[in-house]
Amino acid sequence: MLPHLPHHLSELPIYQKAMDIFILSRSISTYLNQDLSYLHPNGHEDSHIYFSGDIVQQSVSLAPEILKAEQARHSDKKHKHVASLRKLTNRLYSNCRRLEKCNSNGKDYIPLLRREIRAFKKLQHTWTLTL
Repeated sequence: MLPHLPHHLSELPIYQKAMDIFILSRSISTYLNQDLSYLHPNGHEDSHIYFSGDIVQQSVSLAPEILKAEQARHSDKKHKHVASLRKLTNRLYSNCRRLEKCNSNGKDYIPLLRREIRAFKKLQHTWTLTL
């Protein structure tokens, strides 16, 4: 994902969990897109297809924000990236809740992703205290 990744970062539990979330969200989005890409009989598309793309965009942004926070020299910059990470996590979680209402068999995997996000939030709290 990032070309010059410091060795210690790839061993951080929060970074590993962010990568797990990215892989899982990408897989779920691919599965959901197969069901949601068809047009309704009235010619409209399913609005949930956008949420499936959003979870991928938000999850791909988790790891770079962790890296930026780790590499920031000043505490105010670190906290700026931590706040951004918190926003991304909250949006990701709410988009998962929206996707649970979609008409697809893939929505059965969303609770798994939400569970991973909750675990990430716990790691995020602990990690924030170490910065």
